[in-house]
Amino acid sequence: MSEEVKYGLAGVMADDTAISKVMPEINSLTYRGYKVQDLATQCRFEEVAYLIWHGELPTEAQLAAFNDAEKKERGLSGDLHAVMKRMNRNAHPMDTLRTAVSFLGQEDETTDDSSQDGLYQKSVRMFAKIPEIVAADFRLRNGKDPIAPSPDLAFSENFFHMSFGEVPAPEIVKCFDISMTLYAEHSFNASTFTARTIASSTSDIYSAVTGAIGSLKGPLHGGANEAVMHLLKEVGSPENAEPWMKDAIAQKKKIMGFGHRVYRSGDSRVPTMTDAYKKMVDVIGTDEANKYWEISRILDKTMVDAKGIYPNLDFPAGPAYYLMGFEIPMFTPIFVVSRITGWTAHVMEQLANNKLVRPLSNYTGVDQRDVPAMGTR
Repeated sequence: MSEEVKYGLAGVMADDTAISKVMPEINSLTYRGYKVQDLATQCRFEEVAYLIWHGELPTEAQLAAFNDAEKKERGLSGDLHAVMKRMNRNAHPMDTLRTAVSFLGQEDETTDDSSQDGLYQKSVRMFAKIPEIVAADFRLRNGKDPIAPSPDLAFSENFFHMSFGEVPAPEIVKCFDISMTLYAEHSFNASTFTARTIASSTSDIYSAVTGAIGSLKGPLHGGANEAVMHLLKEVGSPENAEPWMKDAIAQKKKIMGFGHRVYRSGDSRVPTMTDAYKKMVDVIGTDEANKYWEISRILDKTMVDAKGIYPNLDFPAGPAYYLMGFEIPMFTPIFVVSRITGWTAHVMEQLANNKLVRPLSNYTGVDQRDVPAMGTR
């Protein structure tokens, strides 16, 4: 009699973590004990990154030192720029990013330094360089030269500068910065567990992050924000939204952006992201912005009324990124710009008290048998 298999590791407690937790009693995701919605609205992303890595929010002096360290790590090598210019423009941007991060690893002479300080230095390095990789790839795909990072701009402002050559209205930057905090960390999700599994073999942190990027690319994980925007474009107009959703429910279609493996009473990150999305829509003020806001609102209400299933973070984040000017295939790489904080924190935590991840499997193949002679096969 075989033991019960927990498919997808559902309900399996695989390890300890002090980084984040979904607290059912307050229906909230917390980072180091702080509610994520409070962090998103009251702190900049740089402060949250520091918190995730160090366990405490920074003082003014600590934050200034952290920002200086991040800015010193900005800038890509000429070799990486040359490699990126030769990459396949038809490949998904996540493929480009995965390859570029791997390239960072082979460039770094400290790659195999897995001391806690060494891991932290490489974490900050990727935190600084990944936004430039994403922005440079975005521009190269559109026939434009990459824009160098600015030493004078904060993290989120710098990303817009590298992508578009200018920084938009504060409400747009704030919406992006909020999304960075909300996407930064989420316990043992698929990509984080992938990173921890790779790290558990005492492989290097770049390998762990490269593997995590591969996991995040999947539409059931990070790629969901892209799928949401494709859905909204398919719906096309607010008038189509309610009948489209009712028809999709009747046909039992998989509707991206709704439901979550952890949350049952609604994703605690959604109200904060939705509020920032609406403030951005009001500032943009175009017919297109208002159209996608109305489609989103009607789809949300129709699904909740019909099935009691609530949207997850990808549902407001997808159209928000689109209205910021980013192309749909860029949404998941933007997720990486944020989640690099959580991934690397988990790699450091894993290696601080490491045990090789090696689960058992339930064999369902044929019984043991002998190899027949050639003439009797």
